[in-house]
Amino acid sequence: MSKKKVALLFGGVSSEHDVSCMSVASVYENIDREKYDPQLLGITKSGEWYLYSGDIENVRQNKWEEDKKNLKRAFICPDRSVHGMMVEEGPTMFPHRIDVVFPVLHGRNGEDGSMQGLLEIAGIPYVGCRVLSAALCMDKDVCHAVLKNAGVPQVKWLTFMRGCDLEHAFHAVSTELGYPVFVKPANAGSSVGITKAKSEAELGAAFDLAFANDCKIIVEAAVKDPIEVECAVFGNRELSVGGPGEIVPADEFYSYDAKYFNAESKLYIPARLSDEKAAEIREMAKHAYQVLGCRGLTRVDFLVERETGAVVLNEPNTLPGFTNISMYPKLMMAAGMSYPDLISGLIELAVSEFSEE
Repeated sequence: MSKKKVALLFGGVSSEHDVSCMSVASVYENIDREKYDPQLLGITKSGEWYLYSGDIENVRQNKWEEDKKNLKRAFICPDRSVHGMMVEEGPTMFPHRIDVVFPVLHGRNGEDGSMQGLLEIAGIPYVGCRVLSAALCMDKDVCHAVLKNAGVPQVKWLTFMRGCDLEHAFHAVSTELGYPVFVKPANAGSSVGITKAKSEAELGAAFDLAFANDCKIIVEAAVKDPIEVECAVFGNRELSVGGPGEIVPADEFYSYDAKYFNAESKLYIPARLSDEKAAEIREMAKHAYQVLGCRGLTRVDFLVERETGAVVLNEPNTLPGFTNISMYPKLMMAAGMSYPDLISGLIELAVSEFSEE
């Protein structure tokens, strides 16, 4: 049996570019070479596409663009007769067939439905959620509204657009939510651009940071003394739910630095919860996954109020981190699935999803 050619998309025009490079290095090192022929297709921060054939460590450290001898201009072609990439060979671009794409991309232009739309047009199977689900899960404001309508518990939140009347916005936050609050870009991941504001005096800088990352922001009421837990959901229609796992962040909340660079953040798998509470969270994760129309994989994050045990869904992540310290692979491995089998399973889910059409 011939190996499936799998394009591993990484990098991207996103504030999470560096995280994507770390994630794809782990996927590349753990993919089953007996089944798959992985191709590293990188996108620079400025939006240039290259097929990369050099040392994977250069990708992990985000130095791959400097390795000019192992770069070829290449891009996903929307023409369905190509079913893959156009790759530079000398002065000419030639078609290069790809069987499936694993978009190891986080954040904008990769996790928000835009890349999924390109792959739909190209007719190439790809790992993860389809266009609508990816876009829906990426926008925290719209996602909150859909889940609330479906009866999934949410924190109270307010939404503001860039250019809004700040005096009115600050008054609304103070009177409707109280403090502390979390100020977030509506469309970003890895905790990029998030601030915990403890008073109105701190809102100005928090709004500036969030608006630097998105034209729409949300402000969420903080959960009192929360336990942060995450569930890994795997599957298309038949679902496997791993977890929940518990995060004890080194920072005041699970910030970008706490996620990727601070070794003092602690993970507990399984979470330190009762069996009943863990079962409740798994069912809530499964329900949210189905409501949002997710496919392949999603990590669903929750907050549990320590005193009352009340659970709220924080956010879904449709292309969660795949680094060697990322929670999604850890949760699925704890559920009995090896890392290589997880990657293989996601690729086969993508193929089966498209074969049903």
